[in-house]
Amino acid sequence: MNTLMLEEVKNNFLKKEVILSPDACHSSQAIRIREEEEKNEIRPPFYHDTDRIIHAPSYTRYLNKTQVFSFSKNDHLSKRIVHVQLVSKIARTIGRSLNLNEDLIEAIALGHDIGHTPIGHVGEAILNRISKRELGEIFAHNVQGVRVYKDLENHQTGCNLTIQVLDGILCHNGELLSNVYYPITKTKESFLEEYESCYSNEKILKQVRPMTLEGCVVRISDIIGYIGRDIEDAIEIGVIEREEIPKNIQKVLGVENRKIVDTLIRDIIENSLGKPYIKMSSSVYEALFELKEFNYKHIYLKANTKEQLDFYEEKMNLLYKECLHDIETNNKKSSIYQVYLKDANPEYLKNTDPKRIAIDYISGMTDEFFMESIQKIEKETMKS
Repeated sequence: MNTLMLEEVKNNFLKKEVILSPDACHSSQAIRIREEEEKNEIRPPFYHDTDRIIHAPSYTRYLNKTQVFSFSKNDHLSKRIVHVQLVSKIARTIGRSLNLNEDLIEAIALGHDIGHTPIGHVGEAILNRISKRELGEIFAHNVQGVRVYKDLENHQTGCNLTIQVLDGILCHNGELLSNVYYPITKTKESFLEEYESCYSNEKILKQVRPMTLEGCVVRISDIIGYIGRDIEDAIEIGVIEREEIPKNIQKVLGVENRKIVDTLIRDIIENSLGKPYIKMSSSVYEALFELKEFNYKHIYLKANTKEQLDFYEEKMNLLYKECLHDIETNNKKSSIYQVYLKDANPEYLKNTDPKRIAIDYISGMTDEFFMESIQKIEKETMKS
């Protein structure tokens, strides 16, 4: 492609940015972890980040990671891959309506849950207990998501995504619901300092806020993406009945996922258009907060039995101990070496605590691979 043609194609990609809101994040503002020369590159940086995300092996593993219900034989239930696609679509709908940067929104949305463990939030809670016990550090899926793209992908060299995308991943947690979302100014240095603080300071972890309006859109879209869909999944397998949803929630938001999503999107657009923040009306916010509490009590607390929770706790701790032992004994025949460390970056092996390496490995597993790893350990134990 000659120089003139290359410039024309680049300009075609960027034409839509001329009409972006003054509060949108433009491609010219993109900052990468490491500076790089994008020679003959026609894709704007945030658009390029989406490609780096979806081509990474960790993205493929979304296919077999729990959303809410693990190991269900019902093929209609959501997996993590469905959730991130729903969040992307919802966030881009809001972003397009508000004249924000859809490329940045899509990259954050598709990458936002990459740090999730096998067995969903249950697995995350167990790994958090292991990490606190073994390393004195917090394990949280949003922080691990940044770690995956910053340090672990590409054989522990990272994907070199933009700060704006990594920040959106760090600050995406839809579980932390607010009525209004304001972005806050950050530099690369302040973002990295905030990220590092999240390993040791739970207060900072719970208070992180996006640096872009696009990050704010993804954050509210996260809860929109799961709140109604989780209801449909729970009804599908008989955990709840639709009539159990409180009448006041039904009146404000609706009772089906399609209506809940539509109501929330329209309300956010109406209250955020032309504003430097993302906002819901008071009535919709209150109904959404109540629905979130309803889901927690009637769905999430019932997603696993006590026997299942005890089983996952025991087996994940068993797997952690086995992986750590394999690293410390340099067991090159073990799964962690064959699957994860075979072509590892020497600097990662040299500078990373073996306990952290074991946690990195386990956190990236799919549900099925987690169970297969447990079964393999148990079979080898029986032989010996």
